[in-house]
This record gives sequence, structure tokens and C-alpha cells, in this order.
Amino acid sequence: MAEPRRATERARHETTYGAPLPPSYSDDDAYREAVERLGLPGDRPYTRGVQPTMYRGRLWTMRQYAGFGTAEETNARFRYLLEHGQTGLSVAFDLPTQMGYDADDEQVAGEVGKVGVSISSLADLEQLFAGIPLDKVTTSMTINATAAILLAMYAAVAKKQGVPLAGIGGTTQNDILKEYIARGTYIFPPRPSLRLVTDLIAYCAAELPRWNPISISGYHIREAGSDSVQELAFTFADAIAYVDGAVAAGLAVDTFAPQLSFFFAAHSTLLEEVAKFRAARRIWTAVMRDRFGATRADALALRFHTQTMGSTLTAQQPLNNIVRTAIEALAAVLGGTQSLHTNAYDEALALPSEDSARLALRTQQIIAEETGAADTIDPLGGAYAIEALTADIERRVHTELDKIAAMGGALAAIEKGYQMRAIEDSAYAQQKAVESGEKVIVGVNAYRSEGDEAVPPLQRVDDALVRGRTERLRAHRAKRDRAATERARADLLTAARGTANLVPPIVAAVEAGVTLGEICTDLRTVFGVYHPPRA
Repeated sequence: MAEPRRATERARHETTYGAPLPPSYSDDDAYREAVERLGLPGDRPYTRGVQPTMYRGRLWTMRQYAGFGTAEETNARFRYLLEHGQTGLSVAFDLPTQMGYDADDEQVAGEVGKVGVSISSLADLEQLFAGIPLDKVTTSMTINATAAILLAMYAAVAKKQGVPLAGIGGTTQNDILKEYIARGTYIFPPRPSLRLVTDLIAYCAAELPRWNPISISGYHIREAGSDSVQELAFTFADAIAYVDGAVAAGLAVDTFAPQLSFFFAAHSTLLEEVAKFRAARRIWTAVMRDRFGATRADALALRFHTQTMGSTLTAQQPLNNIVRTAIEALAAVLGGTQSLHTNAYDEALALPSEDSARLALRTQQIIAEETGAADTIDPLGGAYAIEALTADIERRVHTELDKIAAMGGALAAIEKGYQMRAIEDSAYAQQKAVESGEKVIVGVNAYRSEGDEAVPPLQRVDDALVRGRTERLRAHRAKRDRAATERARADLLTAARGTANLVPPIVAAVEAGVTLGEICTDLRTVFGVYHPPRA
């Protein structure tokens, strides 16, 4: 690896997308125009925030992402975080759950509970939220291909608690298009997958008014190696496809659009990230107004959750990650996020420990209570570098959206492999800059010191607990009403072969005891399985 340039020797002063960074203040025409466009917080196009008082009125939701092993283990972590001041839950599911396999399926042996909590049945989800009143918390579920099934289970748990569906709030990620672009936890081909997304949007609009049926995610696009412009452009292209689908299904845009939410990454490039969040609000307002004719204020306002980046965390000198996460969290707050997760410093090595998870939460609390960052609305608004970057990102994203539209939209571009190739090129350029020393990563290619390889105590999943989990799943199947489950599965297959909304029969199936893996097996027989095209 080449020796990195020192700060005074660097040849590059660029954004992540390769544009020159503004060197200093300049009272030029572009800057004056940008300031004239600013408007007020809470006013269209929401550059300065979606609420007039922003954090003066209410802080962002501190929503720490958690999930590992069994439902019982994750329930204990949820309770721990709530006791220490967390204000919203965020569920990480293991890969079998994300890919539609039950915990006792031999195809996923060794993966159960390893990168999230294992959920196969309604009984599992009931245990996950045991003792947690669902009318008192909001819950975000990072789940996509199986989103309708997990939300059906969540609604069933709420009913068992006596909580009306209109009283539960939260979000299912349910953004399947970005799985084909950047992440890979898809099951079915894109078109039936889009049907499931649209069906869930329609179901929530009718039955769960406080639930966000989709969180369109740029986070995973950025984690895969995109730059900030690609993150916004590919995310909004996906969002346009979802809105097109909902409108084609007969939904009124002003009715369902207020339930759309977004999920973005917070990178360590502080000023660029603040500008990205501000530009994102402006772009989405323009898309909803000009393309879809939305008129309601809450249909035009972009609301988003933010997570600090896992890919910026390093296994070397892991305590440095505390600083990285704090800077990224500050970027999200200065950019006006509605909800925030802060990564734990040990996540490059293992699942977060209780201590590291609490420290990650304390990072948010310190920003909220001690820095003053939440006391001024859009505190960097009007700054030359911020306004120049906001305008530049906005312009570039619209150009990229026009390019994708010319290809036939996000789905057609995915089928051509466009977004995937663009992200791969960006990731390659970034890695090349690290390996050449042009981009400095402290503790990795610069500022190394003795003891860098020391590893802190790590959280591990107990394999014995996971084995017990599969035994309970088999017991669940043995005691359910066989006739009821067979009838529910038959009804779901009939709906899948037709055009009816799939969510009601999925709800009936989970309440009858049908497992997540069984539902997905049935849907695979109708929709097939997606295999990406070879390069």
C-alpha cells in the first residue's frame, strides 16, 4: 500500500462524486440566487426542514437498530435500550428471515440468528415484543422481500395486546428495488415483488394510517459504494417507480404519499452530507409536485431516517469509530433528519455489545443535549459552502433522474444493470484511492500504531439457543390447527394467481399459524425465484 499524502500535500479537494469543493466564501450570482430560494423552515420546498420549529419543538427519534439470536435475546436488548432512553425500536432480522426461510430449513443451517433476530412464526414475533406495549413505541423493521409477512405478524401481535391497528406506528423498509441494485436479499423477480410492495402500500393506506409501508432506502446503495449523488438519484428513481405503481393501482397520490418515508446514510464527509440532506428535500418536493401533481403539504415533504455508515467503521483502532459515528450523526442532525441510528464502535468486528450500543445511544443524547446543534433550525443554512453544495447536488441528481427516465425508469434500468455497474465503478474508484494513499483512513493506511490489532470483548450468538429455537418452531407446527393452515395457504395461492391484494390473505395465514417459510414457499410456486443476469 502506498504511503498516503499528508493533508498539506493533497492534490484533491473533491466531493465524493468528484466535483471540486468550494474553497471559500464568494459573493457570486449563484450564491445570491441560492439564498433567495431558501425560504423558511417548514415551507416548501422544505430545504430548511419539514417542520417550522424542527428540534426546538421535538427531537429526532433515537432509534437504535438491534437484533440477534432468538426473539428472547433481542427482546432483552430492546428493553435495555428503552430503559437507557431510546425512543423508538428498530429490528434487524437474520438472513433466513429476510430470504423467506424458516429457522429449521436445512438450506440456511449456520445462518440462523447470526446477523439479526430469527423470526419464523407469529409466536416468535409475539415473544420479540413481549412486555413492550405497541401503542407506546414506534417500530422500524428492516425487512424487504418478506415485509408484508412481518407487518402482518406485527399487526396480529397488536391485536393480541388489544391495540387497535390505527394506533400502531412505525415503518417497514419494503424497498425491494434497491435489493436488486445493491444488497441482494430478494426472493421473487422484480415485477411480482413490486406487486407486493404496492399491495402493502394500499393495505396500510386503508388499515394502518400511522404506519409507513415503505422506507425507500439510499443507505444500502451508499454502503455498496455509491457516491452521494448516486445515493439520492437511485433512491428517488426507485421511489418514482413505487409511486407510479401505487397510482396505477388506483391510489390517490395525496392519500398515500404522506405515508412514504426514506432512509439515507450519513457519511463522514460532514458538509457534503448536510448539503445532501437539504438537497434531497428540495428534489422530492419537485418530483411529487411536477410529476405526480401532489398538493398536500405532507405529500410533498420528505421525511427520512438516517443511519451512520457501517462501511466507514474499521477493525483497526476500533475506538476511532466512536469519533466517526459522532461526526456522521452530527451531519444527520445538521441536515434535519427525523430519526437516527448510530452505529456501535465494535460493529466492524461483531454484533454490538450492550456497552457499545449504550455508548452509540449516548452519542445522540450528547448531540441533542450538550452541543446546541438542536437549538437552531437549519444552523448551516446560508453558509456559502453548504448552499453551493446543496445546489450542485440538486442539479446533478435531476440530471441522473432524467437519464434513468430515458431508459424507461428504475425497473428497466435495473434490468439493464445500469445502477449496479455505476455503483461498482464508484466503489472501485474509492478503494483505489485508499490503496494509493490518496484517500486517508486513519489507522488503516495512515497513523498506524502499536497495538492496532487488539480486539475488544465481542458479542457472540449462542448456538445452543438457536438450536432450541428450531425445536420450538417444530412444536409450533405440531400444535396448530392443520385444516385452518391448509385453508389459509390455499386462499393465498388463489390470490397470488389472480390480481387481488395479497396482504389480507397473508394476514389470515399468519394468524392461522402458517410460518414465514411456508408462505414464501407457496409464493415461489406462483412467482418463481429471481436469478440476476450474468454479466
